[in-house]
Amino acid sequence: MSYKKNTLFLLKTEVSAPKAKIVAKELNIHNDLRIDPFFWLNQREDQEVLDYLKAENEYFEENMSHTKDFQQSLFQEMKARIKEDESSVPYKYNGYWYITRYETGKGYPIYTRRKESLDASEEILLDCNIEAEPHEYYKARGLSISPDNTMMAFGVDTVSRREYTIRIKNLVTGTYYEETIQNTTGSITWANDNSTLFYTLKDPETLRSYKICRHTLGTSVTEDVDVYEETDETFDVFVYKTKSKRFICIGASATLTSEYRFVDANTPLKDFKIFQERIRGLEYGMAHYDGHFYILTNADDATNFKLMKTQEDATEKKHWETLIPHRSDTLLEDIDVFEEYLVLSERTNGLNQIRIKRWDGTVDYYLPFDNETYTAYSSINIDFETEWFRYGYNSLTTPTSVIEFNMLTQESKVLKEQEVLGGKFDKNNYASERVWATANDGTKIPISLVYKKGIKMDGSQPLLQYGYGSYGHTIDPYFSTTRLSLLDRGFIYAIAHVRGGEYLGRPWYDDGKLLKKKNTFTDFINCSEFLIEKGYTSPAHLYAMGGSAGGLLVGAVMNSRPELYHGVIAAVPFVDVVTTMLDDSIPLTTGEYDEWGNPNEKEYYLYMKEYSPYDNVTKQNYPNVLITTGLHDSQVQYWEPAKWVAKLRNLKQDNNKLFLHTNMDTGHGGASGRFEALKELAEEYAFLFDLEGITE
Repeated sequence: MSYKKNTLFLLKTEVSAPKAKIVAKELNIHNDLRIDPFFWLNQREDQEVLDYLKAENEYFEENMSHTKDFQQSLFQEMKARIKEDESSVPYKYNGYWYITRYETGKGYPIYTRRKESLDASEEILLDCNIEAEPHEYYKARGLSISPDNTMMAFGVDTVSRREYTIRIKNLVTGTYYEETIQNTTGSITWANDNSTLFYTLKDPETLRSYKICRHTLGTSVTEDVDVYEETDETFDVFVYKTKSKRFICIGASATLTSEYRFVDANTPLKDFKIFQERIRGLEYGMAHYDGHFYILTNADDATNFKLMKTQEDATEKKHWETLIPHRSDTLLEDIDVFEEYLVLSERTNGLNQIRIKRWDGTVDYYLPFDNETYTAYSSINIDFETEWFRYGYNSLTTPTSVIEFNMLTQESKVLKEQEVLGGKFDKNNYASERVWATANDGTKIPISLVYKKGIKMDGSQPLLQYGYGSYGHTIDPYFSTTRLSLLDRGFIYAIAHVRGGEYLGRPWYDDGKLLKKKNTFTDFINCSEFLIEKGYTSPAHLYAMGGSAGGLLVGAVMNSRPELYHGVIAAVPFVDVVTTMLDDSIPLTTGEYDEWGNPNEKEYYLYMKEYSPYDNVTKQNYPNVLITTGLHDSQVQYWEPAKWVAKLRNLKQDNNKLFLHTNMDTGHGGASGRFEALKELAEEYAFLFDLEGITE
């Protein structure tokens, strides 16, 4: 293998890795000088950068070539478990049953509906397989039907940077309106007049959702009205209609603060009225029912949130009355409003709870769940005037079911059970458990585990430990058909519920961000030490995996305790924390100061610098590492993992594997299409299996 002589890196032989050129870039703030030798890799259009990424891809392909047949076998194995001619559970809305289905051999969804009855003829709203044909990447989102059922608006992204172009389709004629709206989130909200649409614009440079606009059907986009513009760069905006169909709402949200405006959906040309002015630290969201707004909020030090209510014409905080009080042991995550019932989605001791209350106070009970590694969640509940509540349930060993529950009679019926094809899966062959590690400060850290029954717990088993731990996002113990390929080959799979998520309530999140961020990393390490101590695995067979902010997690862990892990997979990893958070021109930076801190302030700068994976690469041995990214990633720019790999290559003292694989056609979410993502997963699994000497 050879490269042009004028390239600024060198691949000496078939087994030598690409070497990125070193160009010292001085970065100075707070009288602290950092030298970034690979800063130049942030030039996306530079041919030298593209050549380097391609060279890394070829190096990865060459060194993994002996696993190609195995990768194909894994892909077919995972694909074979998935029912190709699949359909979603139908739901009824405004006189139509809506169904999303897939056809055998096709990778994209087909959106359909049937009028009044499931026996009625099918109407195809959008066949994404046809729409995707000219594109390497295709994603449709935000399908929104007009109140009179005659039009549909939706967003399309063909680059994978989450910038959607809105298109509007006449469902009577099957033709598209001439107007298209670019640089949006892809979300559209119809007013009740069937001709007014609201949408959210993105800043073309930072991709921040910053403006709500109003469009009148059939007019030029140049005539659209700017309804609201958010000038605070730490806030994003969005728009939606209440389930009661009464109001159009504009939300402005930062990490710690919320603010809403609303207007009657029947008079969309009127000015929006502010609901409650923003107060730093006050978070709230609201639903509407029967002349009142119901507010989910952390007001008055309700750390785990509480539910309040107020009248339509008295929406300021001073008028809010408590309906469900704050509980220190229970996180109130969401609500579903029905004509006669209120459904609360709660989390206690890490476990999902679904509570059902009747508005008149005569009924108040919880749905029964008796497992410690399950996930239960509210499903699609659009119908307001119904006694039936839909929810999803699965566990680490149990495939997903969609269940319809009668809130009056407490009758349940399973509408759909996830099929695991191939004839080999039996949930009774697998076991799951929840164990608790002890953190450095004495805090108990939960770990969800799943494995195939009969394996030895003598430290010889390979174990993949997954973590995230940021933004209050909780990784629930969910079922995965693809994970079976690991379990059936002897792997144990562990989810470390580290601080920074909300597994144990909002304080669990607060203890893993800002100047407490290091708790996330030490928790993960303490979980690893526990799993080794208890004989689940050993350093020779322990693997760590995380994506995006979870990539930051495993990157920080790799620097501080590399000897604990035989291998690490970091997917689209956020690893150049200091430099990224100092650059307010790129997506996500300003809106995340309340998550990571603002490094323009010295205290936060110095703290970030202590854990930033890229800044702390040093001359030491590292585990075997696979790092993945997408050239068009809008969330974590490709150059973060690219620079990280280049620096690791330059400083690491071992001969372990280090691979960078860049998908040149996609962004943060990876490949589009139903099955293309399985090929990427097969590569990751093959990397792990190769390290374990598993060849089939």
